[in-house]
This record gives sequence, structure tokens and C-alpha cells, in this order.
Amino acid sequence: MPRGGKKGHKGRGKQYNNPEEIDRQMKAQKEMRECGASAEKESSSESEEESSSDEESEFRRRNGVQGLIEIENPNRVSQKNKKVTEVDVNAPRELSRREREEIEKQKSKERYMKLHQEGKTDQARADLARLAIIKKQREEAAKKRDELRKEKEAEEAKGKH
Repeated sequence: MPRGGKKGHKGRGKQYNNPEEIDRQMKAQKEMRECGASAEKESSSESEEESSSDEESEFRRRNGVQGLIEIENPNRVSQKNKKVTEVDVNAPRELSRREREEIEKQKSKERYMKLHQEGKTDQARADLARLAIIKKQREEAAKKRDELRKEKEAEEAKGKH
């Protein structure tokens, strides 16, 4: 079913410009540019004594919507290009937040592993206690095996005699 139900679509109909109108508009824009360029040449030849800041402000006014808007965005940070001679290669560069966090994470992990090897962490103490229990169990099992083996040897010795 078409949009808008049975009655049809209620939106605006499309309007097309005829090619002659487009050509006329383009010629008018071209003339405006040429007039602006010739006026600019005249003003630059007459006022060569003006400072460069005035020329820069005129250039800014001409560009697009900037001519209408006088306010500059305070949040916009313009990139300042440095010359190759000004760049200090030996200066320490600032780390990004992710890099700093990664380094901190590695250092804390190394600290923890060092304490763990020394047996000062809770997990290390629990591991050592578990190991001690297992050692006792193994020693007791080894003693029992030795006793059983000795008993068997004694019985075999008696059976042979």
C-alpha cells in the first residue's frame, strides 16, 4: 500500500529547476566573484601600507559563512606547526592515558609477583599451606609403603626358612 494510505502521500511534490535558471544563477555567481576579485586588487594597490592583520581579517570575512559569523570557536584548537630546527628530539614526550595505564598495570603486576615469590601475599600463604599439607600426606604415604614393604619382606623371609 502506498504511503499515506488510500489518499496518497501528503508530502510536498518535487520541484525541478529548469536548465536556463541554473545557467542564469551560475553566471550571476561568477560575476560576483569577478567583481570581488577586481575590487580586492584595487584595494590592495591603493592601500599597500595597511598591516598584514587587516588583510588577514578581510580574507577571513570573505570565506563562506565566516563573513556572517564574527565569533571564533573557543574550543577549536588550531595546530601549530613547528619548524624542524625547533623540534627537540631529546625532550621526553608525554604519554597518553592508555600508555600510562598500561605501564602502571605492568609495574603493579611485577610488584605483586615479587611479593608472591617472597610469600607475603594471601594467595602465596594459601599455596604454601596447601603444599605443606600435601608434603605431609606424601610423607605419611611413603612411610606406610615402607612399612608394608618391610612386612612383606619379613613374611617372605619367614616363608623361605
